Amino acid sequence: MTFNTLRPFATKVIEPMADFLIRFGVSPDAVSIASLICAFFAGLCFYYSTTSRELVLLAGVLVVLNSIFDALDGVIARKANRATLKGDFLDHVIDRYSDTFIICSIFFAGYVHWKIGVAAIVGVLITSYLGTQAQALKLGRYYGGLMGRADRLVVVMIAAFANSIYPDPIAGLCILGWAVVLIAITSHITAVQRIFYIWNRLE
Repeated sequence: MTFNTLRPFATKVIEPMADFLIRFGVSPDAVSIASLICAFFAGLCFYYSTTSRELVLLAGVLVVLNSIFDALDGVIARKANRATLKGDFLDHVIDRYSDTFIICSIFFAGYVHWKIGVAAIVGVLITSYLGTQAQALKLGRYYGGLMGRADRLVVVMIAAFANSIYPDPIAGLCILGWAVVLIAITSHITAVQRIFYIWNRLE
């Protein structure tokens, strides 16, 4: 939730980029797909990066691009009056695949034990499901809680850049491994927070 509070500032940066793409007729769906492509290649880089600082760094850059494109598609849809239910649906599907590519590739590569990785991706998917479930229950899309998607992506970006500089283990895990541990813990805390929020609103 910490980084979601920075959305107004991010919007000031993203909107000029959206205006530029709109002038060239780029559709929000195309931007959504671009974010998925970045996430897929970020996953590949993470998976093969255990012996390459350069691949860890490239993966971090691709996660940054994934985040930018993910923010851009909604802004383009709004500013170009091209927001549709299909576009919203596609955006949510792509976000879940992107999360899966990025998180799973890190623990598939061996940065952290697979059981911790599974706990992380389950927490991420349940947290995201609860956000969209709130929308389905007419409560509006809910981004609250300790670790939203924006927070997760920033954690992964910072961990990737830090790991490319210092790849050695710290207390048994490298920085990317500890990032997955952090995501695993905070995502489940966030899920519980969202469950209580939705439950109380339904009352």
